[in-house]
Amino acid sequence: MVLTIFLIAAPVTVFCVFVARKLMDDFSHHLGILVMVVAVAFTLYDLALLLLTSGRDPGIIPRNAHPPELEGYDGFSEIGGGQTPQLRLPRMKDVVVNGITVKIKYCDTCMLYRPPRCSHCSICNNCVERFDHHCPWVGQCIGRRNYRFFFMFVFSTTLLCIYVFGFCWLYIKRIMDAEETTIWKAMIKTPASIILIIYTFVSVWFVGGLTVFHLYLISTNQTTYENFRYRYDRRDNPYNIGMVKNFGEIFWTSIPPSKNKFRARVPLEPELPPPRMTGGGFMSPNMGKTMGDIEMGRKPIWVEGGAGIGDFGGQVSNDDGSEDKGDRLDDASPDLSRNLQAEGMDGTAGIHPRHSSWGRKSGSWEISPDVLAQAAGVGESNQVSGGGTTKTGTR
Repeated sequence: MVLTIFLIAAPVTVFCVFVARKLMDDFSHHLGILVMVVAVAFTLYDLALLLLTSGRDPGIIPRNAHPPELEGYDGFSEIGGGQTPQLRLPRMKDVVVNGITVKIKYCDTCMLYRPPRCSHCSICNNCVERFDHHCPWVGQCIGRRNYRFFFMFVFSTTLLCIYVFGFCWLYIKRIMDAEETTIWKAMIKTPASIILIIYTFVSVWFVGGLTVFHLYLISTNQTTYENFRYRYDRRDNPYNIGMVKNFGEIFWTSIPPSKNKFRARVPLEPELPPPRMTGGGFMSPNMGKTMGDIEMGRKPIWVEGGAGIGDFGGQVSNDDGSEDKGDRLDDASPDLSRNLQAEGMDGTAGIHPRHSSWGRKSGSWEISPDVLAQAAGVGESNQVSGGGTTKTGTR
């Protein structure tokens, strides 16, 4: 935007200072001042159209928070093994426009089916209605809500180039007539005019060519995207309703209101609570839901809300207040199982399968090999510590 404004305002400023100000003396008072007034007013009008093109919502379609539901689908139907079928939305749909079938596509980013003539801009990352193209000179997509201003901006820039180009040559002609000299000597006396003539001559090929191209698009009711992709000259254009009506659709129809509320507050999405420490391990925010160890091949089990993932069934306290970490598992090792059975008979801290968070399958425990190895190591450490306690008591 800054570059575009500079490319428009800077040449006009040079024109007003070095050309229009000198022409004010050559014409009568009212006609001389009019040259500068028209140049300034036309420049302000051109910049206003530029800001309208760049600042307006081009027709952005709001994104869906969730993908659309399948049409004619009544819910999940279970199949063998308790699994549900994987459903996928169709990539395309057919709609009828003026009696011609048109395909619309599903946008994975916006999670919606794009309306006819809508496309997803890879630069703005939005779906835009009646998408024409993304213009880097205005820093905005050109779509349904700003195409009118874009064309008027390009057309007025073309007229401004022609205006400056013409009056620069007129000033050179005035110098030739006043001093009765050749055109080359007259051009040497006004280098600003030569620079402006070259600049506007090059520029008018770009903006002028773009104006002619968009006049053709408007007359045939096409967009730049459709013209390069679909080539309606080889098949029927469902949007062409005649040249007069096509121009009327662009310039004499009301612009639809924006579908976005850019000044509205964005609602905060609920966040999951951070994991908290319980029993030496992290508790998942999804605790109390079905958990499963996919990597270890364990089927999903139900985890009670009071047990942590890293807590294997909870710690058990002995009569003397010490923690016995070996009584978490059953059948982990022979020595460990004897300790558990003895404690269970004493009524101190026996573990019943119904109170464990590991779950059962066909009456046997499902324990991974790495847990068995840890349990065996804990059992050996309990035997060593038990022997040391006996010696201390003997002394």
